[in-house]
Amino acid sequence: MTRQPGPALPDAFFDRDACQLARDLLGKVIRRRLGDLWLSVRIIETEAYYLDEKGSHASLGFTHKRRALFMDGGTVYMYYARGGDSLNFSAGGPGNAVLIKSAYPVTDAVSGPEALARMQALSPDARGLPRPPTRLCAGQTLLCRALGLKVPDWDAKRFDPDTFFVEDIGQSPQRLINTPRLGIPPGRDEHLRYRYVDPDYAPYCTRNPLRRGQQAGRDYDWVDRDGVILA
Repeated sequence: MTRQPGPALPDAFFDRDACQLARDLLGKVIRRRLGDLWLSVRIIETEAYYLDEKGSHASLGFTHKRRALFMDGGTVYMYYARGGDSLNFSAGGPGNAVLIKSAYPVTDAVSGPEALARMQALSPDARGLPRPPTRLCAGQTLLCRALGLKVPDWDAKRFDPDTFFVEDIGQSPQRLINTPRLGIPPGRDEHLRYRYVDPDYAPYCTRNPLRRGQQAGRDYDWVDRDGVILA
């Protein structure tokens, strides 16, 4: 018999600097209830965005569509990208947010094999076959598809402890990979190292920062949970 999830992270958890939030979210678990199942994924890759840098949506100014970015920390901001839905959480300060770039399926006492099968059914591969767990949430749109998260349902909403929230299960990594964000056009602060990856799950994120040819210090840094570069 499955058990109920633990408590949701409080709103105050999200009311902090965007880069700090991006680091602190690694290892946390998103819980999403669909019917009688809890679908669960571990956050393994995040990107921080700020109002005053050109790579962010908020830098384009306040609009009704971008209103969630200017709400209190912990507001869900969703938008369409790469042909699918993308999930973000507002951070401390107007216009600042964290993009949940990728995750890894969790099978535990809350989410059993049936939950994993449901996620695979929601996001099959190009042939209509079950996507392997290692690639099921390897990208922001795949993540939303596997959890059944849609822009119309969740944009500018708060978390709901009965259907959608983030839980701390006590497995946060102590050493992180820090790299530039992905997909930022030239001239829009593409050099900023606002992307964070859980090294234990690096092969399963959007793009492996430890892939062949990448060099520490040049392409990425090892940092601690406060963002300090490690020797």
